[in-house]
Amino acid sequence: MILIISICKEPFHELEFVKPVHYSKISDSDIQKSSKIIITGTSLKDNEFLKNIGKFEFIKTLNKPILGICAGMQIISLIFRGKLKNLTEIGYYKENFTKEFLGLAGEHEVYHLHNNYTTLPKDFVSFTKTKTPQAIKHISKPIYGVLFHPEVRNKKLIEEFEL
Repeated sequence: MILIISICKEPFHELEFVKPVHYSKISDSDIQKSSKIIITGTSLKDNEFLKNIGKFEFIKTLNKPILGICAGMQIISLIFRGKLKNLTEIGYYKENFTKEFLGLAGEHEVYHLHNNYTTLPKDFVSFTKTKTPQAIKHISKPIYGVLFHPEVRNKKLIEEFEL
């Protein structure tokens, strides 16, 4: 089972087959029952999760695959001591993946929708040639993050993570 963690401050609607759990309601049981975890993004103006970053400390000790999308990547980076920086990027951008990252390699068009990014944390590598980390992975754990939104243009990335 893949645990999908929502970080949205606003109430969210459950989709027919996707039932995310809000980060404020995650239990140890939810984490232990899951085989993988996806931490979603949120709206541009919703930074409430930053006040509660401690709720994600479990990421440091967990040895399960985790994928952070947009703000989810920011959470992962902050937990591992990356620094939050401001930069608004909205729209389609070309990203050059220097090596294979969850099925993506070479140049791909991706969709950005964020006001922040983080510096590359220690023990992570970046997979894109950009001044801001766009796709990262922990050097020894199955922890991945993307600043862009693969659900918009790069669904193969999510499918590769699910395998």
